[in-house]
Amino acid sequence: MKYAFMAIAAFLFISCSKDDVTPAKDYSVENEAEIKAYVAANSLNATRTDSGLYYVVNKPGTGKQPIATSNVTITYKEYYTDKTIIGQSSDEGFSINLQGLIQGFIEGIPFFKEGGEGILIIPASLAYGDSANGNIPAGSVLVFEIKLIAVEYSATNDATIVKYLADNNLTATKTASGLYYIITDQGTGVNPTATSNVTVSYKGYYTNKTVFDQSASATFGLSQVIKGWTEGIPYFKAGGSGILLIPATLGYGSADYNGIPAGSVLIFDIKLISVN
Repeated sequence: MKYAFMAIAAFLFISCSKDDVTPAKDYSVENEAEIKAYVAANSLNATRTDSGLYYVVNKPGTGKQPIATSNVTITYKEYYTDKTIIGQSSDEGFSINLQGLIQGFIEGIPFFKEGGEGILIIPASLAYGDSANGNIPAGSVLVFEIKLIAVEYSATNDATIVKYLADNNLTATKTASGLYYIITDQGTGVNPTATSNVTVSYKGYYTNKTVFDQSASATFGLSQVIKGWTEGIPYFKAGGSGILLIPATLGYGSADYNGIPAGSVLIFDIKLISVN
């Protein structure tokens, strides 16, 4: 895939060391002059960071903001300052942990929120340094047009949930955290709190209807389960039933868990048997 070189090259750049008797060439002065000329020639309103990265926020976005260790979904087009295109992603983008990318991305992507768009102008010191990488010459300044589609799968998970609801003619309530819930039977008992001990029956499945877990009766403390349950179960009273549609941020996040793939939307048919 076109984007694979970024993760591989970033690993090589971080991992490889130079022979002590051959000092690395410093491209910082010429890179800085090249970037300033590019910014001026293209009338860009760019901000320079202390590291030498330049970034342009064309659209800040309104969703979740990543940190340097976040899993993100992005699209990009990469080129040199002479506008020669090096590569680009598909329109759907690709998902990766920022730690797998060059330093310019690790620093630059967190300036945007989900839905944000802009430009990163990256000097060699934050990319591949004084080493060539494939067809990219040593010391190259790299320009990226980027769009941040999702952070920790939240935007893509939300789109998946919305589609699932539409496809199945369901109406759900969305909370501020991104949880969706449907109450089919409110119940007549007491509502639990986020620290209550409860007994429930449940069936857990993906949006393709594949069941990954179920139980006729399970008892646990709501402070000991995934966030989607901690938040969602208290919407029901004892005897109530319904559905929780849980994004990865409230489930198992960006890591595989007992056969559940990273970033998965989880759906649970729930019946709250009792609040203990």
